[in-house]
Amino acid sequence: MLIVSRSISLPESELVERFLRADGPGGQHVNRTESAVELRFDVVNSPSLPEEVRARLLERRDRRLTSEGVLVIQGRRFRDQARNRDDVRERLVEIIRGVLLPPKKRVATKPTRASKERRLAGKQQRGRIKQDRSRKPELE
Repeated sequence: MLIVSRSISLPESELVERFLRADGPGGQHVNRTESAVELRFDVVNSPSLPEEVRARLLERRDRRLTSEGVLVIQGRRFRDQARNRDDVRERLVEIIRGVLLPPKKRVATKPTRASKERRLAGKQQRGRIKQDRSRKPELE
């Protein structure tokens, strides 16, 4: 059981792990051991996720989310399989925790009068600098 919050926990049956060979350093057994982990979690068909959390997860523009709604996380940070396995599970929990609370609504604000004046003053100064640059020297 993978515990995300007090109200959400994911059973092992919803997590699909695949082990593959990792690239990078690894010593003598780098081509023989499958230390990298690929974790798949079906967001669309998961009965463990509340509907609003599922919707927020699917709304995210995450490249790890397939078109079928499966979240694929790969772990190859460490040299041993157990640590990579723990790493991908922790990352899955962090992704789900990141969408537990709905995002805050942005409050529309207007720029202050002083900030408008500062902006215009800066533009005028920049224009004067450019104008000075382009003036031709007067011939005597």
